[in-house]
Amino acid sequence: MATLKPFAALRPQPELAAQICELPYDVMSSDEAREMAAGKPLSFLHVSKPEIDLPAGTDLYSSVVYARGRENFQKLISQGALQPDAKPNFYLYRQIMGNHAQVGLVAAASCEEYLANLIKKHEFTRPDKEDDRVRHIEALNSQTGPVFLTYRAVAAFDDFVAKKIAEPPAVDFTGKDGVRHTSWAISRADDIQFVETQFARIPFLYIADGHHRSAAAARVFQSRQGAGHSGQFLAVIFPHNQMQILPYNRVLKDLNGLTPRELVLKLEQVFETIRAGEASPGQKHVLGLFLDGRWHRLTFKREFTMVADPIERLDVTLLQKHVLAPIFGIDDPRTSKKINFVGGIRGTAELEKLVTSGEYACAFSMFPTSIEDLMTIADAGGIMPPKSTWFEPKLRDAMFCHLL
Repeated sequence: MATLKPFAALRPQPELAAQICELPYDVMSSDEAREMAAGKPLSFLHVSKPEIDLPAGTDLYSSVVYARGRENFQKLISQGALQPDAKPNFYLYRQIMGNHAQVGLVAAASCEEYLANLIKKHEFTRPDKEDDRVRHIEALNSQTGPVFLTYRAVAAFDDFVAKKIAEPPAVDFTGKDGVRHTSWAISRADDIQFVETQFARIPFLYIADGHHRSAAAARVFQSRQGAGHSGQFLAVIFPHNQMQILPYNRVLKDLNGLTPRELVLKLEQVFETIRAGEASPGQKHVLGLFLDGRWHRLTFKREFTMVADPIERLDVTLLQKHVLAPIFGIDDPRTSKKINFVGGIRGTAELEKLVTSGEYACAFSMFPTSIEDLMTIADAGGIMPPKSTWFEPKLRDAMFCHLL
């Protein structure tokens, strides 16, 4: 069962939401955040990336950074820009990005269920990134970046949501990137009970995005048990059939001593066909390769794709196992300096730009990993390769904060 609880969220004043709410801390550099927040005193980047208010070159993990984040957070509260709700609610959060719309339930999820693996994971976490989020939560005494969860869709709950979002919203704004963000509060006692009952019948939740945030929340809970912690963490939970996963593309620094022609000869041992094609592959087990100023379409040989293990069937696994390691000498993509990763939101034009500039030698564009593959692997207790999924649109920080 999934135990979800209402909570009294700290939320932006509706007329200030567009000035306050920002993209997550981990999708931009400090320099990008500094530029985005310039002239915007209410921007939540002053809280989520507080190094932007300190001298350039300040150690990101210095205690003064977390202290500045706490100071900026308290300032938004004292100014009334962020205001706490008087009583616990559930919330709905809709995002519209182009032709894609998704509506998630905002709730307090269970740290104990996370630790018991009833909230399923599919990625490893890095201790240093966990430590950073633990220190941020402790400094603010709040979770300000929600964990992005999913579940197998339930028709009865879909119907409930459809009725609720027909009501007037609490917050509604469109960001500079064109993504529209709308929220509603679910405050009636019978509605709250309905939500709790519906999710009590759902056996598992799955982490889509936010493995470090959830791991950090659980660590704070463990350190504080019985000492001022609700046992819950901030989450937005979307039905699986509304999720949008974009590709996570790869760019390579060099050809590992090969000429373009020699590289193609080696690739012919792995792929059925290598021919001129579109930049974006149109189906699973097909890749795009940008090399020598043009795109090539690559189709994996069936002998590599007809395997039982769902992790071994992933295109990111096939690419790593049969191309990146043996041909490019990239044994560990998490530590290798020869590879970088580009989220699908930047498009294939970004790949062309990086290669054409000479900064990289070639690029692989991927077909997106499916949410069904993610859940199958998580159900089996498997771990997906790094940089397998890129979810869009991103949840905005400060739409909802969970005070501990």
